[in-house]
Amino acid sequence: MIDLETLGKNAKKASELLLTKSEREINELLKSVAKLLTDNKEYIKKENEKDVKCATEKNKSASFIDRLILTDKVIDGVAEGVYAVSKLKSPVNKTVYRYKNGKQGIKIEKRLVPFGVVGMIYEARPNVTADAFSLSVKTKNAVILKGGSDALYSNTAIVNLIKKALKDNGFDENTVSLITDTSHETATKFMQLNAYVDLLIPRGGASLIKNAVENATVPIIETGTGNCHAYIDDTADIDKAVKVIFNAKTQRYSVCNALESLVINKDILNEVLPKVYNKLREKKVIFRCDDVSYRILQGKDGVDRATEEDFYKEYGDAIISVKVVNNIDEAIDHVNKYGTHHSETIITQNKENAKLFQMKIDSSCVYVNASTRFSDGFVFGLGAEIGISTQKLHARGPMGLNALLTTKYFVSGKGATRI
Repeated sequence: MIDLETLGKNAKKASELLLTKSEREINELLKSVAKLLTDNKEYIKKENEKDVKCATEKNKSASFIDRLILTDKVIDGVAEGVYAVSKLKSPVNKTVYRYKNGKQGIKIEKRLVPFGVVGMIYEARPNVTADAFSLSVKTKNAVILKGGSDALYSNTAIVNLIKKALKDNGFDENTVSLITDTSHETATKFMQLNAYVDLLIPRGGASLIKNAVENATVPIIETGTGNCHAYIDDTADIDKAVKVIFNAKTQRYSVCNALESLVINKDILNEVLPKVYNKLREKKVIFRCDDVSYRILQGKDGVDRATEEDFYKEYGDAIISVKVVNNIDEAIDHVNKYGTHHSETIITQNKENAKLFQMKIDSSCVYVNASTRFSDGFVFGLGAEIGISTQKLHARGPMGLNALLTTKYFVSGKGATRI
């Protein structure tokens, strides 16, 4: 088993050294990482092929392999993301509150400061390796990474290149660490390394998030699980609804902001459901229907009855659940009961219903007449994303640089004593 204690100590020391680095030095480091990624695509792809081969032999799903595979285009995108972070203005040491207590003779400033050491646990998403490093180092945090066993070769290749950039640019190589022991026992011990790790971000499926919530002693941010809903209101523009549903469901099945659950007002059901069905069946999407919607689609290909479990499920595949409701209040109740607080959308021409839906839905991103696929740090102008938080403290929704910072009060006086 890997010596997590030593790894944690080294990361903590590296995080302290990061505080002495200028923003210019950090930006040059990130540019160096981006260049190494693009210059070493063949090396990365060769290592990634080992992971893909293992996943294929294990009969992993197509959506799983889709998340895992690294093509030239994907690697270029990862490098572009790292470079984009180098161009962002750092929020580190930004003053967010000032107060002068003249009576007590003190000046008070509240500033944004790094957590110190950030831990990431994630599954077969090797792009997260570079994303997590770039956002962490930009905010002067060291990062400890634990990817899944299915992406071990890919993650190791990317971290090797990052460590080379760190060394070449005069940084402590322990600014990034990769836990190569992929056992559950090591994962649990990592979650409890609170003497050295200041913040833990699990990024993956429901079982990973549940494991972290139940076992971590390090403070965590829950991310990722996305049972995303679309509610088609009785006033919806049907052509617009079909377009949005098709994009949200089929553009990419494996991502956390893909649509999984469709909720339809009964007054528009007969008109809209067949059109949605015909469009989604172009991509062979399977429908899991409640009793009302099943009666309309019964006998058609790719139509099954939904179970209670279906309404809770994040499929990550070409499957969608369908629920029929009497009104918007029932729609809101359904979404809030079965959703994962990620991303939901309403298709409507009723402004009051749109306002009500956005106000009462308890999710990090709530849309009107738009695809849930927009829930993304780049789209939201954050420059990059370390994950999408589905909780309320301290960050929520797509998380960029500010989510990796906490606050500290800086207080100064001239021999001040409290009266």
